[in-house]
Amino acid sequence: MAHDIDDRVNLFLRSLEAFDFTAARTMCTKAATVRQNDGQGEQPIEESLDRLRSITADVDSLSYDVIRRFRNPDEVLQQHVLHLAGIDGSRSDVHAAVYFRFQDGLIDRIEEYVYAEPALTTARPRDPA
Repeated sequence: MAHDIDDRVNLFLRSLEAFDFTAARTMCTKAATVRQNDGQGEQPIEESLDRLRSITADVDSLSYDVIRRFRNPDEVLQQHVLHLAGIDGSRSDVHAAVYFRFQDGLIDRIEEYVYAEPALTTARPRDPA
């Protein structure tokens, strides 16, 4: 089952990268919810997808870079970076820890803990240690 969950999460992320919000929605239960640390509280998956859809007018591309992933039979916890490229040439990265809970093979709950980090314009100083 763990392999199936990995495939399901990957397919969900690839659907978002393709701006295919309809396909992403079909991978979720009817009652799926999303909780983000943005002060909005819990919301239906449709509202979360609509919010992401609304920014695509200003986004040329988005891609997910999964840093690490942990799984249980019906849960996935992952750390990833969402890379956004604006139509104006701007770029930004959104770092996140995301929890996915599955029910009957479908995503039933997503919890996202995100923060934006500006892209580095200069090299980081070397660690003196």
